[in-house]
This record gives sequence, structure tokens and C-alpha cells, in this order.
Amino acid sequence: MQLDSFVLSNINGSMFLNSFLTLASEQSWRRAVVSIDQFSLADIHEIFALADRLSIGRTKPLSGKIIANVFYEPSTRTSSSFYSAMTRLGGSVIPINEVNYSSVTKGESLEDTIRTLECYCDLIVLRHFETDAAERALAVSNIPIINAGNGVGEHPTQALLDLYTIKKERGEFDRLSVTMIGDLKFGRVFIA
Repeated sequence: MQLDSFVLSNINGSMFLNSFLTLASEQSWRRAVVSIDQFSLADIHEIFALADRLSIGRTKPLSGKIIANVFYEPSTRTSSSFYSAMTRLGGSVIPINEVNYSSVTKGESLEDTIRTLECYCDLIVLRHFETDAAERALAVSNIPIINAGNGVGEHPTQALLDLYTIKKERGEFDRLSVTMIGDLKFGRVFIA
């Protein structure tokens, strides 16, 4: 099961739903996923334990929940991954993969888009070309926000997935040296 499935479930579903949707939650990552830096090692292990539990069976902890996939940049894998994760966990998706066909083309700000969409869904997955977009969205939102990549900033759920894959393949991710190849300057994955 994709990491996006258990990030979605941990933020907006399963038996922990009420505490995860509470703005006063003691752990900020249950309110939003903005940066990999917001996670403690204990948080990461908790997310991975939930991922392991969800991968065992076909549960539908997000039945009746809706996410909005709001992608200001082209995306195939990330957008599809969140869409698939949400539907596999029993929820629905409002896909907005082409902001060219939204009110953004008429000058609607990111903040106004977020305020409008939060009326229709329980969580917003946001991919945006500006590095401060996730923080700006979170500042005006009354529902959880997941940063699905922000400009040349970071891609925290991809970083979590990479760590989870390393843990599954190697048994742990502590005390390892990892070599990365690719666009080191502009690659969100490398920054995260």
C-alpha cells in the first residue's frame, strides 16, 4: 500500500479520526503535512506502524470522506497516488489537476481557492509552484493540508515513502549513508 494511503488515513481517518481533525492536536503532523522537518523519529515510526497495519487488510477507514487533489503543476505519479490511496481507503476525490480550468484563471488567489474548497472536502492535497504555498494554505484553512510538492521546496510524503521503502528493504533507516542521483538543485525529493 502506498505511503499516501497511510498518511491520509492517519490524518483524516481510522479509529483516530476525531483527534486528528482537532486543531488543538498535540502533534502538528496530524493537522497538516507541510515539511519532513516537522516529524520526530517517534512520529515517523508511528506512521510506519499504521502503514504496516493498513497493508494487511482491505479496510475502508475513510468511507464518507472527501479530499481535494489541487495540483497547480503537472503531476502523474503524485496525483494518481493520492487519488488511488483515497479511493482504496473508501473515500472520494475532487480532482483539480488543471487549474487552467478553475477560477485561478480569473485571478483567484491560492488563499481564496483553499477557503472555497474546504467547504467541499475534509482534506486538501496541494501541489504548487511556490515554496510557501503549503504554509499559506494552512494559514487560512480549517481542514488539514498535505504538501504534495512546493516549487523547488520539498515533497514530504515522498521523503516519508523513501524512508519507509528503505526500512522495508533494509530493516532500518538509522546509520545508513544514502546516495542520490538526479536533479540535486531543483529536485524536491532531494531537498526533503
